[in-house]
Amino acid sequence: MAPTLLVLAAGKGTRYGGLKQIDPVGPSGETVLDYAVYDAIRAGYTRAVFVIRREFEEAFRAAVTAKYAGRIGVDFVHQSTDDLPEGFDVPAGREKPWGTGHAVWSARTAVAGPFAVINADDFYGASSFAKLAHFLRQARGSRYAIVGFRLANTLSENGTVSRGVCREKDGRLVSITEETAIAAADVGAGRRFSGDEVVSMNLWGFTPAIFDGLDEGLRSFLATVGSDPSAEFYLPAAVSALVSRGAASVDVVPSADSWFGITYREDRPAVAAAIGELIARGAYPARLFA
Repeated sequence: MAPTLLVLAAGKGTRYGGLKQIDPVGPSGETVLDYAVYDAIRAGYTRAVFVIRREFEEAFRAAVTAKYAGRIGVDFVHQSTDDLPEGFDVPAGREKPWGTGHAVWSARTAVAGPFAVINADDFYGASSFAKLAHFLRQARGSRYAIVGFRLANTLSENGTVSRGVCREKDGRLVSITEETAIAAADVGAGRRFSGDEVVSMNLWGFTPAIFDGLDEGLRSFLATVGSDPSAEFYLPAAVSALVSRGAASVDVVPSADSWFGITYREDRPAVAAAIGELIARGAYPARLFA
């Protein structure tokens, strides 16, 4: 079965100041998302499911539906605060979505086969999608994969970032620790991080078995901290919990691709320049969907 691409695109882009998922960075108006979809199509993904907020749907349909028509199937899933397991209600004061783990869980009725998960505003590189597609064509049961990137290659010069730092053994994930407020000055010899740490950028490969694991994790999360209006059910933490109790195994797939993404509006020129360099080297055409 050809893998599906599940795109997490429900974020408001608070630090960016707008819908960065559909802001152009390429020479012909392409978005970072366009390059991800282009790479996914080349790697054999045949369907893309976008997890969005209901109020974003009109803008997303206008931005992607016609562009990808005839190249990859497109569907939309809404992430909403009131989409919860049976027996749970939205607590008073809750306004924001429940996090990336909940976003993937929101697609439980829309994805029936192996699938990759990506952020809509991250550039992962062509070989990352190809490696994950190879894994997914053989994936069975609760054996999953994560594509890992070198921490030093995932920073922003314009502010701090949060990263899931992976601990692995013999090519398998042991745990992920969420590290927040990482600045470029924190990375290097003798500093908080060496820069060689393998980190998660939310590029995952799953089978549908993950939905049962996320459902169990989401129930536990809601029962313990669900009343906190700022608490989020993060995907890395949810998968790490499954691994720690032996309910899943995760292959760590290292990527040599250059990662870059947009966290702050000031990141946009650097991303556009990096894409321009890749086009100059022949990695991408000047116009993706001509």
